[in-house]
Amino acid sequence: MQIKQEEQTAGGRFVAVENGVEIGHLDYEWDDKQCFGITHTVVEKAFEGRGIARALLDASVAFARHEKKKIRAICPYVAVQFARHSSYDDVNAEK
Repeated sequence: MQIKQEEQTAGGRFVAVENGVEIGHLDYEWDDKQCFGITHTVVEKAFEGRGIARALLDASVAFARHEKKKIRAICPYVAVQFARHSSYDDVNAEK
C-alpha cells in the first residue's frame, strides 16, 4: 500500500492506493495557514480492519508535524483517535 498526498487550493487529501486502486482516503480543509480540519476518513469496505484509516491519519499527522501545523478533528474517527492517543496532542488544535 502507498499513501500519497493531493494538495488542492482550499484543502487536500491523503489517498491510500494498492495495486493502482484507491482503497481509502482522508480529506482535509485549511482553516487558516496554521491549521487544517480533517473532514472525512473513508476506507473501502473490502479493506476495512487492515489499519488503513490509521495509516492515513498518521500520514496527515506527519505532514502537520513537518509543516508545524495543527489539526482540527472534524471527522468522528479522527476525534476518537485524538481522544484515545496522547501521542497526537502536539498536533491537536484543541490541546
